[in-house]
Amino acid sequence: MAQEKSAKEFFKASERVADLGIIACPGAEELTQKINQHLLRWAREADIQDETFIIDSECPRFSSGDGKGLIKASIRGDDLFFIVDVGNYNCRYKIFGHENCMSPDDHFQDLKRLIQAASGKAHRVSVVMPLLYGSRQHRRNYRESLDCAAALQELQALGVQNIVTFDAHDPRMQNAVPLMGLDNMMPTYQVIKAMIRCVPDLRLDSRHFMVISPDEGAMQRNMYYSSVLGVNLGMFYKRRDYSRVVNGRNPIVAHEYLGESVEGKDVFVADDIISSGESMLDIAFALKKQGARRIFANATYAIFTNGLAAFDEAVEQGVLNGVFGTNLTYLTPELKSRAWFHEVDVSKYIAYYIAAVNHDISVSAIIDPHEKIRALLEKTYGQK
Repeated sequence: MAQEKSAKEFFKASERVADLGIIACPGAEELTQKINQHLLRWAREADIQDETFIIDSECPRFSSGDGKGLIKASIRGDDLFFIVDVGNYNCRYKIFGHENCMSPDDHFQDLKRLIQAASGKAHRVSVVMPLLYGSRQHRRNYRESLDCAAALQELQALGVQNIVTFDAHDPRMQNAVPLMGLDNMMPTYQVIKAMIRCVPDLRLDSRHFMVISPDEGAMQRNMYYSSVLGVNLGMFYKRRDYSRVVNGRNPIVAHEYLGESVEGKDVFVADDIISSGESMLDIAFALKKQGARRIFANATYAIFTNGLAAFDEAVEQGVLNGVFGTNLTYLTPELKSRAWFHEVDVSKYIAYYIAAVNHDISVSAIIDPHEKIRALLEKTYGQK
């Protein structure tokens, strides 16, 4: 596997495509620093004494709200990786004296500004965009925009050659840019490792554990978990009222369960995003009524747009036992302080990807971590 290559193999200067440079878009600084630390450690093990791979940049704003991208060091001939968190609403800027939170649109615009600042100078431009911009508007109903497809084509027109995202809402969005590299990675190994670490008495076998898909759209994600763990799979499907539209979508009437009994078992429910969290809580209550022992939720992007009160209450009632979410998008200090929330660090995974691409090494083994999961289970439980 590419991940098992030594740091010396990764960082032989003669094998590099070009000198590595990482640019953090506003709001992605914390994740970028963690990625940089992994890369520096591997480089130093290979006797390469770079002080940092991060290239200073900023996106200052005029008082009118207009902005610009500025790269503060030479990037000529560099293999550039731009890291952006379009979901970080904690970033702010002033316009006409008022302070605004940055929206996904603002973050995407800053990314384009910085790419333009690098145009014609870098050897190659890649984008690490864990939360894919516009991914929730991935298909058209009647007279609607196709935001994600249009955004990907914009990046391609700006000269971007590779994009890496995580747990895309719909991976078929790759079809919008068939001539550009677009890798959709899943943090499955990192989530399983975090579960084993945070819940020491968890038994990941078919007698004690079960994976449940929250809806038909999440089946592929949950099928992978059930397959690599060797446990049974169930699913919910959403019955919607297609005669009404509420907040831009048809409201859910009920969640119906399909699958074998969950009675007495620990249950794991994985989705790409917890937004309002209403669906996840509805499913947790339904599973508890059916006799599930403990319920653990997982979302690659735990954004909790309606706050944490409902989840606090579910935990207090014994309905929900924990939520696992990655650091691929902004996590509030309030969320991090909750005992029921477990942060899954994915920075090392991204660092492996960047190092592999920078050395033109295949990333297929990085994208599919089946062997690493198998080794982890064997080490923990003696499973083969």
